[in-house]
Amino acid sequence: MFGYKTTSWELGRQRSVIELDTPSVKPGEMEALEAVVNQKIRDRVPVTVQLLAIDDPAVEKVRSRGLPEDAAGPIRIIDIEGVDANMCCGTHVSNLSDLQMIKILGTDKGKKNKTNLIFLAGNRVLKYAERSFSTEKSLIGLLKTGPEDHVEAVDKIQKTVKRLQKSNLTLLRDMAVLIAQNFKNSPEKGNFFTLHNKDGDNEFMNIIANEIGFEHTTIFLTVGEEKGAGMFLLAGPTATIDTVGKRVLELLQGKGAGKNGRLQGKAGSLAKRADVETLLREHCSQGKTTGEE
Repeated sequence: MFGYKTTSWELGRQRSVIELDTPSVKPGEMEALEAVVNQKIRDRVPVTVQLLAIDDPAVEKVRSRGLPEDAAGPIRIIDIEGVDANMCCGTHVSNLSDLQMIKILGTDKGKKNKTNLIFLAGNRVLKYAERSFSTEKSLIGLLKTGPEDHVEAVDKIQKTVKRLQKSNLTLLRDMAVLIAQNFKNSPEKGNFFTLHNKDGDNEFMNIIANEIGFEHTTIFLTVGEEKGAGMFLLAGPTATIDTVGKRVLELLQGKGAGKNGRLQGKAGSLAKRADVETLLREHCSQGKTTGEE
């Protein structure tokens, strides 16, 4: 109809795709194509099947459309009267009305200089409409606005979330500095500091560790769910980290890497966080924090 060759196709579980040999589809072409195809469906255009012997002269016409040279056995041809005749192995309709209807959803970028045309046919169109209505109904309840305003409402929410995340990050950074300063200014600070913050992140932990300093202080920090997975940072004198690091990883079911007195990574479970604290407190109380034996 528009001269685009079909270079590939996919019959998915919920939608179908044909790959067209064109970088893009011009405005209006999808609507025109959809209208023509649906008219053919309403016209009940007959569909017939031919099985051609490999030595049938008509096979040469098919061969020019992509039939491999080494093809053997009968060739199955689907003839859509007045529309197309092509090789096919999966069409089982007597006329196009069996398809009920098609709906072209749109296009997306295919392989180099190709365009994927996405469409639905038959009962899938009805199922798609049903799912779309259900989704629309849910969004109306969640967004408290009509369908025509959903995009704008979601856009506002995304911008608000982004702004709040930025504010939260700033507050976390400020809080990390204050926590570190509070410890440093405490007359009873000792040589061990530990903290768990559910909402923190790696930057939060690093700020605290860097602000306190870990040349003479052992620091154990965790973020995430108290009994679930999370992240951890263990910092202190190199001798301390070398001595207890492996055991800490075992208790946290963790994976991490470190150097120069710092071990940081992911914790599979923080359920034994208290055991890690006990281990580190005992180590610090024995004077091993400074590398003493």
